Amino acid sequence: MNTWDATETAQRIAAGEVSSREVVQAAIDRLEDWEPKVHALTHFDPERALAQADAPLQGPFGGVPTLIKDLEDLSGAPSAYGSEAARPRTPKTSAASISELLKTGLIPLGKTTTSEYGLTGTVEPVGKPPTRNPHNLEHTSGGSSGGAAAMVAAGVVSLAHGGDGGGSIRIPSSFCGLVGLKPSRDRLTDMAAAKRMAIKIAQYGVLTRTVRDTANFYAAVEAFAPAKDLPPIGKVEGPSSDKRRIGVFIDVPMSNHIDPEVRQATEATAKQLEGMGHTVEWIPAPADQQVADDFLLYWAFNAALLEIIVRISPTARVGKLEPWTRSLAAYARSNMRHIRASMRRLRAFEQRYDALFNDLDVILSPTTAGPAPKLGVISPDVEFETCVQRLTTLLPYTPLQNVAGAPGISIPAGKTSDDLPIGVQLGAAKGNERILLELAFALEA
Repeated sequence: MNTWDATETAQRIAAGEVSSREVVQAAIDRLEDWEPKVHALTHFDPERALAQADAPLQGPFGGVPTLIKDLEDLSGAPSAYGSEAARPRTPKTSAASISELLKTGLIPLGKTTTSEYGLTGTVEPVGKPPTRNPHNLEHTSGGSSGGAAAMVAAGVVSLAHGGDGGGSIRIPSSFCGLVGLKPSRDRLTDMAAAKRMAIKIAQYGVLTRTVRDTANFYAAVEAFAPAKDLPPIGKVEGPSSDKRRIGVFIDVPMSNHIDPEVRQATEATAKQLEGMGHTVEWIPAPADQQVADDFLLYWAFNAALLEIIVRISPTARVGKLEPWTRSLAAYARSNMRHIRASMRRLRAFEQRYDALFNDLDVILSPTTAGPAPKLGVISPDVEFETCVQRLTTLLPYTPLQNVAGAPGISIPAGKTSDDLPIGVQLGAAKGNERILLELAFALEA
């Protein structure tokens, strides 16, 4: 069963070849085997999952097990948001985004680890075991959806919930050899935190092992909750015969080191697409250092707001906030006079990004500038300036789509010589997820 994707699993359950209870129990068994190795869970409730498996099933993924990232509320499960700074709360109702996801028929086994409030690209909580990459346990699985990525890459579940405010679905997908689509702004129901953002950079989504699972998830949600102001994705079942104009870039002003094997994989993907008949051209990087600086300040501004929320919480333990979170908040406070101008420029970048697609259909880049680093390299207790430099160098590509509200998908593009996954990213204009899925199908095939 661990070789089946979510689509095949649902089909076999619907055909009566296997019961949901059998599928869920098998996932529980795999989880119990892998969790001591990867440390990807914050909450595990096998009894609840089995009870749901025995109940009448509904939805296209009826009876298929999944896991929920601990940045959104799942009814009856403690929410800690990756932090020790406030005592976990157990909500009586699920977040609207989680209710939407579960309406497809997925059954949650529990909740997965995340970096503190989703603020960095690795899950290495201070004083607790880090979440490890199943491909190499000495390396990070990425972040902030690192627990989700580890569980899908390990084969525990075939599809898991994630959220993406700066690459947090695509980065761990790249590090763990998965498919991860960040949807357009307003494609899916807002995450709770996104509703409070001045610039709504965060959207939820899923991490999967196959393109068809990703495509079928979006088709499933669209069937009962179509986006009001975006073109429909529809049912994407394979490559399209349409030929696309694809702009490729690798070198960016904000990163002075692109891993040679990542460069090679991206170039090879561009040649593959050209061989399929698409028009491929090299373009300058769409964003400059100013965009990166503005994004960092806006990211820090959100950390400062979170710090305030923690301080006024009746169960607050501000001293438990991790060094990275506290340093981000301090950085925002010391640069608060610049925040309005930074947000103004970030909003203007959305128009700049949209203008790319006057002459192109898709842009191609690496997802990350290197493979998953070893644990400790970008952990939240690394000195702030050093960590900023390392994160900026390693992760310069994914924030563009968050700022622009546009879709981006990371897909596997091979492995390094030491067997770590490499991902490449396809990006499109807002609302054009269908094009990305069609190309992802073609590259997967």
